[in-house]
This record gives sequence, structure tokens and C-alpha cells, in this order.
Amino acid sequence: MKEIPQTSVTSVLEIMDVETGERQIVKEFPYLIEAPNWTVDGKWLVYNSKGKLYKISPHKVGSPLLIPTGFAGNCNNDHVLSRDGKQIAISHGTKEDGKSRIYTLPMEGGTPRLITPMAPSYLHGWSPDGTQLAYCAERNKNYDIYVIPAVGGEEVRLTHAEGLDDGPEYSPCGKYIWFNSVRSGLMQIWRMQADGSEQTQMTFDEERNAWFPHISPDGEKVVFLTYYKGDLEPGQHLANKNVELRLMPASGGESRLLLKLFGGQGTLNVNSWSPDSKKIAFVSYRLN
Repeated sequence: MKEIPQTSVTSVLEIMDVETGERQIVKEFPYLIEAPNWTVDGKWLVYNSKGKLYKISPHKVGSPLLIPTGFAGNCNNDHVLSRDGKQIAISHGTKEDGKSRIYTLPMEGGTPRLITPMAPSYLHGWSPDGTQLAYCAERNKNYDIYVIPAVGGEEVRLTHAEGLDDGPEYSPCGKYIWFNSVRSGLMQIWRMQADGSEQTQMTFDEERNAWFPHISPDGEKVVFLTYYKGDLEPGQHLANKNVELRLMPASGGESRLLLKLFGGQGTLNVNSWSPDSKKIAFVSYRLN
């Protein structure tokens, strides 16, 4: 994960209605914040900043509230909420070697429980039944998709293609894992069965690199982030770039543009759909 100076940007936390295009600024921050999650009750947006996790109301905006994460004070933008809303899983760079490992803890905060002793491991998905976590991990000098029991245990490798496979996220039905892969040249969106079979390319954009597919709670729509071809290497997802948010049917087909913005890393790393599948939360940036 590329380090961004915390005070070099203004972060704008926004909400957008994907059907009407209406946008609402929740709050501007004179420092870096990243990766909003919408809680399952719709009351809070959870984000990371300066290694900590916070929540803020998207409806009656006040001061952000800290979610205590104990010793895990180096959280990155890979955090996921369980479907029942009772737990949060985080990726935290441990003080021993600085590498990201995955932990779980109660949603209200608490002492993190280590799930992936091996590193680096970057969390992206939690199965709807609460039993599995899906993540991107570097093992033997290659980044692939792995799953592991949510209580810890033996990890299982699901992808074996050369190059980067990243961003795995379960569909609400639990049947599929969506992810992004460079195996076709540019970074594109893919989908596979939850056991790793039937790996199928879902986007075929020759002008954009597609990242971080997020499936709406009703299972019908997928929002994702794109970088323009040539702005960066296909395997990079950098900050401070002109990017797009795009929407496609979960059944497949052409995507459509939602909006263009200045962002990238931190804008849409985690699932930020509202519980009613009508809105998304995201972060755009301005350089200070």
C-alpha cells in the first residue's frame, strides 16, 4: 500500500444515489481518510484514517467516533463488516515486520483476534454466512486470492494465474466471489464460484483498468473503480489519479459511468453500498 502524507490532501466523504446521480457531501476532512463501509443498519459510515478506524453518521453529521482496535493501530483501507453487523475484520500492519495481517474484533471495538499468521494478507470479503474470509495475499512471490475460516485455520488458495489477483468479495447469495485480475493484460473484473472454480471474466474494457468490484446487498448491481489505461501500470492502484466509478449488472453486461473524480487509492477499496442498494459512499480528494 502506497504511503500518502496524511495532511497533503483534503478528503471529501460523499454519498451518491446510483439511479438519480444525486450527490451529498457528508463531511470534508483536512487530512487523509479512506474506504467507507456502510453499516448494515444504515446508521454509520466506517472509515480508516491515520491507522485507526472511525465511524460517522451520514444523516446527522457530527464528530467522528473512534472504534477502539487495541494494539492494532496501523489499520489500512481493507476493513469489512460481517453481514450480521456484529463484527469487523481489519488488515493491520504488525509492528514486528510492518506486514499486513487480518484480525477480527467486535463492531463496537475490542481486542483484535489474529486470523492470518502469514503475511502480507489484505482482507476484502466476508462470506454471507459468516464462516469465511476472502483476501489477497502474497505467497511465493505471487499475489493470489485465498480464503480462510473466519475463526482462523488453514488458508486455501483459489487462484493460480501469474500476476496480481486482488479484491475478492462474496456475492450476497454466497455463491460467487468477485475479484480483479491482470491475467488478460489490463486489470479487469472477474467472477468465480466460491470454491474457486469457473473463473470468468466480466469486464472487457480496452481503455481502463478495473478494480474492486462491490456487489449491492440485493445482488443485482456491481460498482467498481477504474483507472485510465496508461496512467499507471495495470497492477497498480495509486492515489491522486483521475478515475471513474462505474456500474454494471451482476448478471454481466456493459458498464455505465456513474461519475469521474480525483481519487483512486482510498476512494472505493471496500463495499460501501447502503443497505437498501440505492446509494454508495466514496471518498474524493483535493491536493493541498
